Amino acid sequence: MSARRVLTTAAVLAVAAAGIWTTLTYPRLGQLVYHHAARAEAALYGFRTETVPISDARLVIYRAGQGEGRETLILLHGYSADRQVWPRFAKHLLDRYDIVIPDLAGHGDTGFTSGLDYSAPAQARRVIELMDALKISRAHVVGNSMGGFIAAHLGRAYPVRIASATLIDPAGVISPEPSDLDRLLAEGHNPFLIDSPESFRSFYAMTMAQPPFLPGFVLDGMARSYAQRRAELAEIFRGFHHRDLLDGELASITVPVLIIWGRLDRLIHVSAAPVWAQGLPHAQLQILDGIGHMPMVERPAQTAGLVAAFLKPPAP
Repeated sequence: MSARRVLTTAAVLAVAAAGIWTTLTYPRLGQLVYHHAARAEAALYGFRTETVPISDARLVIYRAGQGEGRETLILLHGYSADRQVWPRFAKHLLDRYDIVIPDLAGHGDTGFTSGLDYSAPAQARRVIELMDALKISRAHVVGNSMGGFIAAHLGRAYPVRIASATLIDPAGVISPEPSDLDRLLAEGHNPFLIDSPESFRSFYAMTMAQPPFLPGFVLDGMARSYAQRRAELAEIFRGFHHRDLLDGELASITVPVLIIWGRLDRLIHVSAAPVWAQGLPHAQLQILDGIGHMPMVERPAQTAGLVAAFLKPPAP
């Protein structure tokens, strides 16, 4: 075979290989980069991964801290998210607290089981089982969105175990004004149920007003993950959305509560914030301008500072 023919054949094979690589790994490459980069960053902050069996699940968690009599913070992510949303926030609190961050049932590395109870009370019970397994008698709990809804149920049902609850843009009460999400749901469209990279980018823009930068191929990898989980997310949504609401139960939540809300939240309208603040017996409210649904991701240091001040106010 002539040198020219060899070079031509090699060039054709290289182009074909490049095409196969692009076809098979994009956006799979984005999934892998996000997965490994997030875990490497968490490990850099000192978080280790553990698996904790409970009655109906095996919860995968991040855990960090010295465990020398310090108080514990448990951080609860929202619907469709996972434990990766918390480490940049949590690193600002590791000097004072032991921190536990679970992937809730149906999410992340904990995984999904069809037919499981995904209601907020059931998820709250699993958090208590997690505390039992880790021998944590009492903890502060911080939750975002669905995680805030679960945190409120924890404060209501288990006040002896919950020292305080921080609710960050929580679900759980009816907003006086509809959000963009409410309007879409009323039209029969759930933006969490992704079927294309374009629909994911539209959804992602709803989640935060100031999202951290992510390359396009990583966003497409996230879109692929959501599309693969579409049926699972639909079942989880049916399990908790507009169920076990707390509008008429807020007065029974007697633990101290901090409410943090992004004024530009498009998923749960900020008009719900005063409903929580006025209904809870012991509540503080902080509304953050220029921020959307996930303040702990959009402004992790500021949000962590608010939580730190709430948990340990300065001595007079």
